[in-house]
Amino acid sequence: MADKKENKQKQINIELSEEIAEGIYANLAMITHSNAEFIVDFIKMMPGIAKAKVKSRIVLTPQHAKRLLRALQDNIQKYEKMHGEIKEPTPGEGMPPMNFGGPTAQA
Repeated sequence: MADKKENKQKQINIELSEEIAEGIYANLAMITHSNAEFIVDFIKMMPGIAKAKVKSRIVLTPQHAKRLLRALQDNIQKYEKMHGEIKEPTPGEGMPPMNFGGPTAQA
């Protein structure tokens, strides 16, 4: 009985609006951090266009960033087990230039 009670207390009711459920396409993520937080900017880059737009910014505590890392690692392992290894492009092949001329991250 105690296990059922504990499980009920751990459940979280998560609401997902239609707008958020549609998702936002991003093909680049840039990560910066300070001593208190990690900032992940999801960016949409289009071929032949010099300007890219940040489509979403997520701010995480260091603890949540580490949990996200572990969750991504776990999900990638499961994906590759079902669908095969995810191939990464070799440097310079399909990768955008990483010098965007923006500000350098500071703590």
